[in-house]
Amino acid sequence: MYKRVLLASDGTQEGLTALREGALLARDWGAQVFLLVVTLNTPGARLADSVHPIPRGETEQKLLDFGLTRLGQMGVKASGAVVSGEPALEIGDHAKRFEADLVVVGHRRQSLMERWWSGASGAHLVDHVGCSVLIARRIVTDAEFERMLNLPAAG
Repeated sequence: MYKRVLLASDGTQEGLTALREGALLARDWGAQVFLLVVTLNTPGARLADSVHPIPRGETEQKLLDFGLTRLGQMGVKASGAVVSGEPALEIGDHAKRFEADLVVVGHRRQSLMERWWSGASGAHLVDHVGCSVLIARRIVTDAEFERMLNLPAAG
């Protein structure tokens, strides 16, 4: 069905949900994957970087490396990148460059105040990505994910 899938994550539980669900779909469809790990680049994020003991980018690079390795083990052809910026813009830009026909992202409910501070990233993504978008919400546990990997691909 889909041949070029962009999986986007920020390392949160919701982002990991998107990676698992998207990876299983890509495997079943025989799709090529672009794994995009996005770090938010805001004044608040930069301030947090100045007091956090692990440099930003190191954790995200480990997530990318692990994801690419895991996708390869699943038999999925994958490439990827770590980028910093406004997530909706970065995802939209990379989806166009990769010529994705599906983008898979996670979703985290936000309070009214969080939405006010962060803006309408979700709406922006849907408005500016020229392909289908899957909002992954189904939690796939470690055990379930491993079990599903051992099943033959559906496609």
